[in-house]
Amino acid sequence: MIQRFIELGEGYSDLYELLEIAKANRHRLAHMLAFHTTKNNKAVCSLAVVLHPTTEGKFQPIYICREGIPLLEDKKSKRYELFEETAASLEKGVVAFTVKPSTTFPETELYYSHLIGILRMNRFIPPMQ
Repeated sequence: MIQRFIELGEGYSDLYELLEIAKANRHRLAHMLAFHTTKNNKAVCSLAVVLHPTTEGKFQPIYICREGIPLLEDKKSKRYELFEETAASLEKGVVAFTVKPSTTFPETELYYSHLIGILRMNRFIPPMQ
């Protein structure tokens, strides 16, 4: 099985594409995730949609908007609320993880490998076979 992050952007207008991916693939939708972190002394999160693997090729995509959604202390941002509303309409909850920022890693691919390890360890995605 191949599991790969597909980055759409930081979550500005591309967040709407992420939501459309979730809606259009509701039959394959496995999870909707939020990765909370602190980057450049600011609380931010990445929002992600995990689809079930394809039948042929066993490819499991994880679409993500990386570290562009602000986490406000006193309220949720509109983009985060929209993500939660979409999850609820698709009968999913948003599962949140607190992770290291991507800047901790010398390459983005290493950061995504780290997140895949976290998701496997918590049984949100299956181990490689």
